Amino acid sequence: MKNVIALIFCLFCLSVYGKETTVTVRVKAKDAKFIGSSLGGAYVIIRNKTNNSILAEGKTTGSTGNTDLIMKFPKERNASITDDATAKFVAKINIEDPTFISVEVLSPFNNKQAQSKVTSEMWLIPGKDIMGEGIIMEIPGFIIDILSPRTHQYIALKSIIGKPFQIQANIVMMCGCVIDKGGIWNSDTFETKAIIKLDGKKIDEVNVKLLSTNLFEGNFNISKPGNYEVTVYAYDPSTGNTGVDTVNYVVFQ
Repeated sequence: MKNVIALIFCLFCLSVYGKETTVTVRVKAKDAKFIGSSLGGAYVIIRNKTNNSILAEGKTTGSTGNTDLIMKFPKERNASITDDATAKFVAKINIEDPTFISVEVLSPFNNKQAQSKVTSEMWLIPGKDIMGEGIIMEIPGFIIDILSPRTHQYIALKSIIGKPFQIQANIVMMCGCVIDKGGIWNSDTFETKAIIKLDGKKIDEVNVKLLSTNLFEGNFNISKPGNYEVTVYAYDPSTGNTGVDTVNYVVFQ
């Protein structure tokens, strides 16, 4: 009973002394669009920097945004690149005094091998909402998923010797935006390669080229059994965006 009374008292104090303050956070992929529901969202944590307590947390939801606004039209001061449907996380925070906060973003939340964390810090003033575009956090990189070979796959040497061994990977922007030949995210402008190791030593490096939208393929020859490792990377020299995925597999005699 005492705990219930204490909780009611705390809520009463917040309603009397604290002011509800709205904070809008959006997460944008570098050189691409916003991270929203189609990719599982970006995870946002807002903390009080004084004691590191969590004031609000949750995922961004909504669309990746308007391609023309974000990628095609020139950006002028005070011109918005978002609309009402553009993905966001909206927090309602009760504070009594100006509070120094950190905004932490983990994204893409559902692709752990590609996940990055970015943070920013700022003052939050009671009752002074951050609306509109809100706080825009930028996530660099590519999401890469190696599809073939599979992790820890066992492959008989006799089944592949003398044949091109296929590597396939799915590569997208950090918002899930598609990569295609001649598209807005043009595969021809990216460097995409696979690094192959045998028993811990690099033995080859091959190009992986676009096969169809987002799907890249390359191949090399295997002549020995052992523990293999394939790392596929993407690099955009114009933006510095990078992405990596690695799998290990076994070729047996």
